[in-house]
Amino acid sequence: MHRRTLVGSMARWGLVLGLAVVLGHLFATPGWTQTNPPSAGVPLVNINKAGVEELMSLPGVGPKIAQRIVEYRTQHGPFKRKEELMNVQGIGPKKFERLKDRITL
Repeated sequence: MHRRTLVGSMARWGLVLGLAVVLGHLFATPGWTQTNPPSAGVPLVNINKAGVEELMSLPGVGPKIAQRIVEYRTQHGPFKRKEELMNVQGIGPKKFERLKDRITL
């Protein structure tokens, strides 16, 4: 009898956990389920035209990095690919991942 009770109890817990996973996916906030959610409603920043103030609206870009982006653009001409932004000191792969969906050329 004890084994039968244990198996039934485990089956119920499995059902509860499965239901929790399904409901979690149905009602999850997009930012929780995606590492880099699309920026719906947030205007893109043109990294070839933006000034320091506009560049600072990007996540993780403060006055120093914004100034470096402007200086890089002045010295090397306009960015041809978004990935070129990683040539700017202070913007590595992790920061670029956060920025790439918020910028345009």
